[in-house]
Amino acid sequence: MNANDLDRNLPLAFNARGVTRRDFMKFCGLMAAVLGLPPMFTSRIAKAIGSRGPLGIGKRPSVLWLNFQECTGCTESFTRADHPSVAQAVLESISLDYHETLMAAAGKQAEDARAAVMKESWGKYILIVEGAVPTAEGGIYCTMGGKAGVDVMRETAEGAAFIVAVGSCAYFGGLPSAYPNPTSAKGIDQIVKGKPIVNIPGCPPIGDVIMATIVHFLLFGKPPTLDSEQRPLFAYGRVVHEMCRRSWQFERGEMAADFGDEAHRSGYCLYALGCKGPVTHNACPVMRWNMGTSWCVGAGHPCVGCTERNFWDKLTPIYATSV
Repeated sequence: MNANDLDRNLPLAFNARGVTRRDFMKFCGLMAAVLGLPPMFTSRIAKAIGSRGPLGIGKRPSVLWLNFQECTGCTESFTRADHPSVAQAVLESISLDYHETLMAAAGKQAEDARAAVMKESWGKYILIVEGAVPTAEGGIYCTMGGKAGVDVMRETAEGAAFIVAVGSCAYFGGLPSAYPNPTSAKGIDQIVKGKPIVNIPGCPPIGDVIMATIVHFLLFGKPPTLDSEQRPLFAYGRVVHEMCRRSWQFERGEMAADFGDEAHRSGYCLYALGCKGPVTHNACPVMRWNMGTSWCVGAGHPCVGCTERNFWDKLTPIYATSV
């Protein structure tokens, strides 16, 4: 598809959703910036998105989204990514063939849909995992269609092109795996071997980071550059403290001593109240949640380190300086 095709088809595809070409190109520019790509990639991102679902050209990559021990907060965050009308169009660039929370089918019909996608797109589909996987007593604490969740995880992962672990529970185990962990909940890095995994941690992760990872796949056909914990460097390459607007107060020792005191109300550094920003890798001070509205420290609460491995065990008590 060339630029002229894009110009002709975009109005038909996006105006029906209340999205102007300007809105769409702004979104593509934002995705380029998030991914750390130069401005010239804006048009390439537009073509990569447009050549699939929304314009009816090309085959959409199939996506299977499995839910295990989780609160569905990651799905909630994903569906509230910035520029929601454009985000909806991007979602239509993929084929979300299985998602227990979002799909209309249930029971046998849903499981048959998953099995059909696995058979037809073996080795090509994307697997997204939300939640920790319980393994105690053969995995009986989470079942799907009469099968233990851990077995469903293994069989679905076997045919995936690559896997995206959405949320801290999916890759690190998160809250379900915290001591004493009665269900022996594990992150998928302890269950699945020999498959490329993209780890997008957070409790929940930022919706735009998930969206940008999908855009990267549509653009390049592969995951973005990752760190040692398999997190995309474009979002997790720096610690929160480096980007926090209160970091200069940390250097000067100007910190809130208690919630509600004058320093806290004035927006002073929250390190003395337990902020884990110095050891937490995330882009939340820049990207933020709920369409860029705010983030934990911006709302007056210390960072809890939710993007780090075993943060519930290693970085608690939450309101104590332990880093």
